[in-house]
Amino acid sequence: MTSSPTSRASRSPSPDGPRGDLFDPQCPTRRLLDRIGTKWTSMAVKVLAEASPEEVRFAELQRRMAGISQKMLSATLQGLARDGLVGRRVEATVPPRVYYRLTPLGLTLEEPLAALREWAEAHMAEVDRANRRSEQQQA
Repeated sequence: MTSSPTSRASRSPSPDGPRGDLFDPQCPTRRLLDRIGTKWTSMAVKVLAEASPEEVRFAELQRRMAGISQKMLSATLQGLARDGLVGRRVEATVPPRVYYRLTPLGLTLEEPLAALREWAEAHMAEVDRANRRSEQQQA
């Protein structure tokens, strides 16, 4: 008898509780993947990982992440902090200086995201060609 993805996942608990199951529509794993699977999250994790263990100021993150708005960067960092992936420190200056760093949990995310970024950069031309072919066939 073969096991389904669901039964395999439920047999492999994580050290902190039951393991998630991506194939269960109610599983929070889906929401977590939505949050960590964005280009902005990948870029923020990369910048913070390169600086680790040092902190990076908000303005420096925004400068290094070309094209991100202040609002989007703020939302991305808030989500990462809420998930325990990023730590935030505020200096009570005028204006306040806000610093970010990856937590130990956040550091564990850099390797898989780096692999995904590398794959995307290596295969982008092929994906672009496939998209153009698809558009031409539909025209």
